[in-house]
Amino acid sequence: MELEFKLKNCESVYNPREDSFLMLDCVNKYAFGDVLDLGTGTGIQGIAASKKCDTVTFSDIDEKALGCARDNANLNNITGKFILSDLFDSINSKFDTIIFNPPYVPTDKIEDISVDGLDEGRVIINRFLNEFDNYVNKNHIVLLLESSLNNYKKDIEKYNADLIAKKNYFFEDMVVLLLK
Repeated sequence: MELEFKLKNCESVYNPREDSFLMLDCVNKYAFGDVLDLGTGTGIQGIAASKKCDTVTFSDIDEKALGCARDNANLNNITGKFILSDLFDSINSKFDTIIFNPPYVPTDKIEDISVDGLDEGRVIINRFLNEFDNYVNKNHIVLLLESSLNNYKKDIEKYNADLIAKKNYFFEDMVVLLLK
């Protein structure tokens, strides 16, 4: 996929792959207002959102990832807020859009630690789903990437989410859910 902005990969930071590009399409189509790019990695989603949204907060649990996102934002003359945080632990604002491409692969199926969703790929997703409501404005959206490996259908039902993107790969279906 050809990006409309510059993006450099950084050592020990998850490099954009199929899941990132699936999410990117949704960010370009749906993101609005004040945006939180949670688990920002290289900053790809936040940079894309900054082209059309009011403000972007880039957040990651990993200092190297946050530095990578900052470098990539600077490379594109993007200003934003950068917060080192374990999910919402250091977040003190509310947002119109939250973008989250979490580690979602069950531990027994991983080759890359950066995608380890622990147990059945649900630990981080479940924690996010239990907390995000405290960090959104009244009229909001959440863009959440999930997989058939972690049973995304469960969240469609429980959260009345819309499935807005789906891509089939030989070992899984990747989806982006929109929660309101």
